[in-house]
Amino acid sequence: MTTALHALSAAELTRAYAARSLSPLEVTQALLAHAQAWEPHIAATWDVRSCVADEALTMARASQARWMRGQQLGPLDGVPVTIKENIATRGVPMPLGTAASDLLPAAADAPPAARLREAGAVFLARTTMPDYGMLSSGLSSFHTLSRNPWNLRKTPGGSSAGAGAAAAAGYGPIHLGTDIGGSIRLPATWCGVVGFKPSDGRVPIFPPYIGRAAGPLSRTVGDAALALSVLSRPDARDATSLPPNDLPWAQVLDDDHTDPSRVLRGLRIGLLLDAGWGLPLHAEVRAAIENAAVLLASAGAHVQPLAAFTTPEMAQGIETFWRMRSWLDIGKLPLERRQRVLPYIRDWVAPAAGYSAAQVFEGHSQFAALRDAAVTACQPFDFVISPVAPGVAGAAEAPSPSGDPRRAMVHIAYTLPCNMSGQPAVSVPCAHDGSGLPIGLQIIGRRHDDLGVLRMARAWERLRPANCLQPWPSCPSELPAAV
Repeated sequence: MTTALHALSAAELTRAYAARSLSPLEVTQALLAHAQAWEPHIAATWDVRSCVADEALTMARASQARWMRGQQLGPLDGVPVTIKENIATRGVPMPLGTAASDLLPAAADAPPAARLREAGAVFLARTTMPDYGMLSSGLSSFHTLSRNPWNLRKTPGGSSAGAGAAAAAGYGPIHLGTDIGGSIRLPATWCGVVGFKPSDGRVPIFPPYIGRAAGPLSRTVGDAALALSVLSRPDARDATSLPPNDLPWAQVLDDDHTDPSRVLRGLRIGLLLDAGWGLPLHAEVRAAIENAAVLLASAGAHVQPLAAFTTPEMAQGIETFWRMRSWLDIGKLPLERRQRVLPYIRDWVAPAAGYSAAQVFEGHSQFAALRDAAVTACQPFDFVISPVAPGVAGAAEAPSPSGDPRRAMVHIAYTLPCNMSGQPAVSVPCAHDGSGLPIGLQIIGRRHDDLGVLRMARAWERLRPANCLQPWPSCPSELPAAV
């Protein structure tokens, strides 16, 4: 049976291009049609329109000509990608998920988009996000509500909401997102895909900010590694970026030729089940992570419990600082535009009006406190495994799992530490709950061991039983009714 074009990996596509059994133009046309069929159901993009389709087809034709000449630009030439709307691409506006934005075309590509363009990737679409990326959902004052392909009544997560939904629905092999508290990994776990947050500085980004990272969402770890081989190239605009380092990303795919136990045997792995704060861990999520730990141990890894190392005070302090930052940003807007911001966000930032300088300063100090606690706790281990989120995807309309702006961060206790510590972390599919919703396993590495995290994630992909995952969702045949 022939594999549908939307289900092919980046490596499979480029092999087919080299053999001339497929062309970038043919693949791009098929994926545009596939995305158009899904869009009425999940609203993962905001610009699958004629002008963006024209851009994608132009890029595909240019790639096809390079492949015909034997002058392809690398492992992503002609590979369709989607890009989260807060990553600037030349000539395209960035609404940042909010109706309060001015829709001005970006003057230049941000570093991650620039690397993809230089590598010959095809920009299929820009994916949606909630207002200012401050929600773990697809709820936005600007966009149609984004939904989860596994269950249209459920959220895809956020803030890389459209990227997660697009990856699960098969809008191509690679989807670029951003993450400052879990915004790549949360959509990955709830949409049943791979989501990689690299080490601080591994993927240059502009503007840089504490804990902010760009990285891929994909259906396979191998595609995430191929994306990193391009995204990790240097860019002088990011003063926090790491020195150029040509890591052997191909090792992730080369490991397929050996038993996964060769990668896992002897590793010291910490098992973190108690985050120290936040929402309680659901029983089915706990069971899935514990089962993964048993499988890793059976492959020769040494798995040991890891006690909670973060505190409610750390989370509260960081939230205090973030609230003040957002309150100041929103307060600069003219009143008419300010009132367009999603009410939940306005309610979330409102307490900052009464914060003192001391509260904000103490809040900022918790960035370092959480960083140091995470690095110290993880140091005895080669890797740490944990849940990504305490539960599975919630209602699509809910702005956050708690639904309460006073408790807006209680679901990011497992993901936030790696943003503050700069450690690489990946969500990789692990199981489904009783209702068929995906559950992800988070794998955390030491700072700068991005390649190690991806190699372990690929070993897990090969180790996990085939029956622990369900087939990818298919596009509904009828237009959506009210859900």
